[in-house]
Amino acid sequence: MRIVKHIFFGVLLVSLSSCYYNRRLVYLQDKQFSEFRPTLVVNKKSVYRLQPSDILSVQVKSSTETDASNTAFNVASRQSGMFATPGSLFLEGYTINNKGKISLPIIGEMEVKDLTLEEVQQNIQTQANKYLTKPTVIVKLTSFKVTVLGEVKNPGYLYVYNNQVTVLEVLGLAGDLTPVANRHNIKLIRQLPTGSSVILLDLTDSKLLNSEYFYLMPNDVLYVEPLKARSHKTNLEVMSVVFAGLTTAVLILSYIKQY
Repeated sequence: MRIVKHIFFGVLLVSLSSCYYNRRLVYLQDKQFSEFRPTLVVNKKSVYRLQPSDILSVQVKSSTETDASNTAFNVASRQSGMFATPGSLFLEGYTINNKGKISLPIIGEMEVKDLTLEEVQQNIQTQANKYLTKPTVIVKLTSFKVTVLGEVKNPGYLYVYNNQVTVLEVLGLAGDLTPVANRHNIKLIRQLPTGSSVILLDLTDSKLLNSEYFYLMPNDVLYVEPLKARSHKTNLEVMSVVFAGLTTAVLILSYIKQY
């Protein structure tokens, strides 16, 4: 019986360790979340301001002008938008130079550094109004790229065809984290005009939802480091199997002795 007690306490210890390990895998833990009512979390969205090397797609159209007039304001696209690639977007877009400017047909050079997309669109609209009747100006950022490295299923860089994206969405695009990923210390590396900033994100903390870093910026890099003891889970599984086998053997022997 003494052996059975030792095995029982060993299995109990392994089970408790496994529960603790599983808690480390759960995202956005918060005891105030309820299945009966939604919990409002206010987000802090940072406004992205354009930087050199960003690539813009600019289209100027007017329904009252001839096709030739419209064409003069736009770069001719060689591919359908459905089949656009990062390479084609680079060739057909306007790259912001080191001086923070782009050069548009007819309109000429325009400074766009440190402006938002909405501000650039308004500035181009003002200039286009001088040449076209009631033109429509569409400005999009086509170089929204995020890099994900480390303990994810599909590391690499991802192009985001949207104006905003969250940490969770990007990790989802990367196939989610592996079981040995450290969810408490996700390194977010952000490029600034003066250098690079590094911030640590904790995916298990629900406060991430209202963090200013919940929404990513173009050229952000996420690095997911491994747990310090990568083999911890494997060891627990092996120990569980061993203890379960020993428990079964002892119970069988005890049963045989009784009969």
